[in-house]
Amino acid sequence: MKKNSLAAYLKAKRILFIIIGITLISGTLLLAFAWTAGLIGGRTTTETFLQDTPKTYPAGYRRAHGKGICFEGTFRASGNAMPYSVARVFAQQNVPVIGRFSLGSPDPYAPDNSTRTVSMAALLTADDGEQWRMKLNNEPFFATRTPEGFLEQVDAYKPVAKTGAPDPVKVAAFLKKHPEAQKYMQWDATAPWTRSFAGAQYNVINSFILIDAEGKKQAVRWSMRPHAPFTSWSVSQRKQASHDFLFEDLRNRLKKGPLYWDLVLTLAEPGDPVNDPSQVWPESRRQIIAGTLEVSQVFDQTEGGCRDVNFDPTRVPKGIALSDDPVLAARAGIYSHSHSDRVREIGYGKATDAVGKSQKETIRNK
Repeated sequence: MKKNSLAAYLKAKRILFIIIGITLISGTLLLAFAWTAGLIGGRTTTETFLQDTPKTYPAGYRRAHGKGICFEGTFRASGNAMPYSVARVFAQQNVPVIGRFSLGSPDPYAPDNSTRTVSMAALLTADDGEQWRMKLNNEPFFATRTPEGFLEQVDAYKPVAKTGAPDPVKVAAFLKKHPEAQKYMQWDATAPWTRSFAGAQYNVINSFILIDAEGKKQAVRWSMRPHAPFTSWSVSQRKQASHDFLFEDLRNRLKKGPLYWDLVLTLAEPGDPVNDPSQVWPESRRQIIAGTLEVSQVFDQTEGGCRDVNFDPTRVPKGIALSDDPVLAARAGIYSHSHSDRVREIGYGKATDAVGKSQKETIRNK
């Protein structure tokens, strides 16, 4: 073979190998992305948690805790948490807060007596620009130790068409695999239902890590403990309650003055489970009041404000870090997907009453 011909042959071969290499790399990347997204391999992803959302779900609403109301307020730090964290929110006297009270039901039109779960979400913005976003429920712990366990719980407790009740065989199998859920079922069956957003204690079920100026770490969980007394519904009161009782009660209370919650940090000790939200810490653990939240007013979420905020609990400021709790890690993706879906629906003009528009008005504007 002549020298020029050999050079041309090798050049062609080299180009062929490059093309093959690019194809293999591209194919590997596509497979990796597909696997991560759960498109192949049957892998559980954060989108899996939203797969049961009906296609008829009202556009523009959150996929969970759909019925809610925005609030504005101020967080005033006590200074007690400063030795544990460099986060400015623990040192600043007036931190503006925007937040949301909501029901645990995904249905944005649910009656207020349809679920025992009530929630508070909050976004605190410190004077250094750092944001702290939190999501808290009145439940004291999570049902399962992993996000996959939660999905199995949902599946096990789905009503069977024939009886209208969960299949006892599936429930028994779930509880055998996740014995930690027994504690939650007991709590759910016996704990009193709150009769007011104002008197409920809201708890973060996950653990976080405070970091001080020397880099020392302290695992914590926190709660919003109300100044208003807790009041409960009797069974008869709950059945007779008006459709929007809790939200009307909240508005009426705020007409008389602000409502307050103390931010209580519970400090973990060695051996406490910081990566298992289904386990409670001993009541003897030290608690400090990091400050007080004052809620001054509420307004309809159709006006924006809290409606467009992703209250992702993994968005924490400098001085606070995430624990290795797998449920906490999963929540970031779940919140992101839900936020993207509703913002896209609002942006494309699909949302109606979620943004204060009638169905006819939305159609006319298309």
